[in-house]
Amino acid sequence: MKRLGLDAMEIEFVRKVFLGEKEAEEVRKLSSQLGVALTVHAPYYINLNSSEEEKVQASVARVLESARVGFKAGAWSVCFHAGYYGDADPAQVHSLMKERIASIVKTLRNEGVEIWVRPETTGKLSQYGSLEELLELSAELEMVMPVVDFAHLHARGGGAFKRYEDFTAVLELVEKHLGREGLENMHIHVSGIEYTDKGEVRHLNLAEADLEYRLLVKALREFGVKGVLISESPNLEGDAMLLRDLFYAPSPRRSKRKTSRSE
Repeated sequence: MKRLGLDAMEIEFVRKVFLGEKEAEEVRKLSSQLGVALTVHAPYYINLNSSEEEKVQASVARVLESARVGFKAGAWSVCFHAGYYGDADPAQVHSLMKERIASIVKTLRNEGVEIWVRPETTGKLSQYGSLEELLELSAELEMVMPVVDFAHLHARGGGAFKRYEDFTAVLELVEKHLGREGLENMHIHVSGIEYTDKGEVRHLNLAEADLEYRLLVKALREFGVKGVLISESPNLEGDAMLLRDLFYAPSPRRSKRKTSRSE
């Protein structure tokens, strides 16, 4: 990866946490040596809003284990899909998610595990994780920030990101809720995506989809966004390099973004 000129990587615990303590320490040493920032994606079998207490506890355990191992490996943040609405009112689900994620953060802090806990914006309307929900959650809880997955937001909105202003509206909302720190501490996912009126179907390569990724990169540059951007395309490295080259391409005429904030 480093030979490709990429400097960030997400450790994917798709079905289970597969790193032991010894292996995690080796990952930490190597990533530090190479200057590669690490993030962790917890297993997909998580639903903090399950009606079955056993499944809730198993979900909490998966997030905690991912965070603990990620911290030992030198990861900066742990990402997870928080769960589903089910038949419950979204406001009630949000309140419950806040309670359970706050408990996860408290456990990690008591153990000295310093890692950002990051629920991800989700791509299906049945899933908890709209941008507004996660920004509100992040503003209320310490050590919690969202993973902003632009492909998921695009699918959740039925192909919502077609104009430059569609992308800047997301960044403006992040800044409104979380301040400049929110824009300088972003964990972003990007890919192409196939979707229906119910949301996400599957990830695609950027060239095969209708997400206007060039406008996304323009917005990220204009807003001075910092943090980590992870490609989730089937062609992970290829699209990662495409986005990197666009982001760092020379720009002879860059206008300073107007802001109403006091400096």
